[in-house]
Amino acid sequence: MGSDQSAGRESVELAKKVRASDTHTTAKETAGADDHHHGAAHQVGTVALALGALGVVYGDIGTSPLYSLKETFTEKSHVMSVDRINVFGVCSLAFWALILIISVKYLMFVMRADNEGEGGILALTALVGRNSSTGKKTGLLVALGVFGTALLYGDGIITPAISVLSAVEGLEEVSTSFTDWVVPIAVVILVGLFVVQRRGTGAVGKVFGPIMMIWFATLAIVGLSKIIPDPGIIQSVNPYYAVKYFTHEPGKAFLSLGSIFLVVTGGEALYADMGHFGRKPIMYGWYGMVLPSLVLTYWGQGAFLLNNPEDIESVFFRMVPESIVLPIVILATMATIIASQALISGVFSLTAQAVQMDYLPRIKVVHTSSKHYGQIYVPLVNWLLMVGCVGLVIGFQTASNLAAAYGIAVTMTMAITTLIFYRVLTDNWGWSSAKAMLVCVPMLIIEMGFLGANLVKIPHGGWFALAVGIILMVQMQTWRRGRALVAQRIHRGEKEIRPFLDGVDAMTRVDGTAVFMFKDIGKAPPALVNNLLHNKVLHKTTLIVSVDTAGEPRVPAEDRAVITKVAPGVFQVQLRFGFMDEPNVPATLQRIEHPGLEYDASDVTYFIGHESIVAGKAPGMNPLAEHLFVLLNRGADSAVRFFNLPTDRVFEVGSRVEI
Repeated sequence: MGSDQSAGRESVELAKKVRASDTHTTAKETAGADDHHHGAAHQVGTVALALGALGVVYGDIGTSPLYSLKETFTEKSHVMSVDRINVFGVCSLAFWALILIISVKYLMFVMRADNEGEGGILALTALVGRNSSTGKKTGLLVALGVFGTALLYGDGIITPAISVLSAVEGLEEVSTSFTDWVVPIAVVILVGLFVVQRRGTGAVGKVFGPIMMIWFATLAIVGLSKIIPDPGIIQSVNPYYAVKYFTHEPGKAFLSLGSIFLVVTGGEALYADMGHFGRKPIMYGWYGMVLPSLVLTYWGQGAFLLNNPEDIESVFFRMVPESIVLPIVILATMATIIASQALISGVFSLTAQAVQMDYLPRIKVVHTSSKHYGQIYVPLVNWLLMVGCVGLVIGFQTASNLAAAYGIAVTMTMAITTLIFYRVLTDNWGWSSAKAMLVCVPMLIIEMGFLGANLVKIPHGGWFALAVGIILMVQMQTWRRGRALVAQRIHRGEKEIRPFLDGVDAMTRVDGTAVFMFKDIGKAPPALVNNLLHNKVLHKTTLIVSVDTAGEPRVPAEDRAVITKVAPGVFQVQLRFGFMDEPNVPATLQRIEHPGLEYDASDVTYFIGHESIVAGKAPGMNPLAEHLFVLLNRGADSAVRFFNLPTDRVFEVGSRVEI
């Protein structure tokens, strides 16, 4: 998931400039030296973005070498002998997993399926929902997309816990006296990480890329130091060794796929963060540094294990010379913090998207940067993630135990992405079913193999990620269904706006502007009806404002408002925001222009409806779902804050709705 919007967002503006240089440069405008200048500037910008992507996109996958090979051999369900056949087989599988899943699936295919430049499973789901014909199949895919999104929350809890814990465990290689301090230190680091979230990630983000560059360089150097004396391990690039691995210990080899999959966890982040960096910088970062570093470190670990099979319990740190173990532990801890930051910020962004698309109740979202929208902080989600991460560290105690809970959510999400991508190929790209299956079926077979091996993890901790996913899935579907039912109940008493305002000229007019927030186009807001019936007055300028979330990530400011005059001084204003946009209603209204519309931002009163939802006997939802929806509705953040309305100018009109 994500992937998603994390530290280093200052790179976004650079991305825009780089893309602009591609768009606005013409043959007549530039020639000779100018062509060279623009080409060089574009190249430098892309390289800078690739560096920024190292700290945001590749944090999760970049810390997998700390535990993935170790777990492949030592996982309790499939303890394997560290012999030549198994080592070569595991190294071969790790290499081909990186190539087939990351290089082929994501970089070559899935990342081309962007939703107006944005990626990630929720953006892909919105793309299918917007461009596909309606029907049960589309509804099922959207539901799967929502479930995949929910699973990423489980990943967002487990990743920081296992990453930090695996790095801190390196202290045991410095001195055994640290053994009892591993869990407390990991807890302190995690608590500190979540406490500083409210300050934003901009300042810290400036050093994320360089630190991760040092980390990947370290992985490559440590790996090379073991490959050079024993280069035979490079032969594992031959898939023959992967086949031989499965014939050596078939049952254990299959189960080990659940641990081998750990080498590609974080793959969804490539797609999720595409909107901030673009496909090319992510590709440059992958092929220029990340892939070579990962391959070298896995081959290095394999070469080391061939000569030191007894060191499998802490293979990464035991490859390092004793004199520099402590600095490497510190660097590894910094890398895992960065990886955790990327996941945490990604979950924040995912939450904001889900709220915009009406899959979650409105919750408080704090923008930590005036320049970059992607830098957000969601207090409720932050503290829930912190409790979950700390609880996992205390409950599981070791990274090995946590590895049993890790992987199943990501595997399911990747498989769901492939299913939705198939629909994009056929419906959006116009591919034939046979051609689309030629691409998607091999991907799905590989991912289903990984998923099957991960299923045995469910009793040993995998249940946690599934439980989080299922709970959030139920919550998302209940909220969406409940909102639809509330809208139906409210519609019953609605009146058409034009007939209702036929006698508007006879009304007493008062100075100022009234803004009635009401979603249904062409209908009279209950607050307006009550105001006219009881007070017999109408503001000089009256705006009936509806806010809609578009299927695309962003809507240009000049295209957000559609204005229709419905009566003298009364206007229907339809505002459209992308699911990545901030729905700032006052700022958007201030920019609108329409003949006859006089809008004074200093003299505005906002009228909004406030529904008190109660569970009743009306058909539509089962009783448990009704009570859950009522509970969610009570906890929803105020529309005032969500739409950025000034609290001292808001008038709320209450109503009771039974579902």
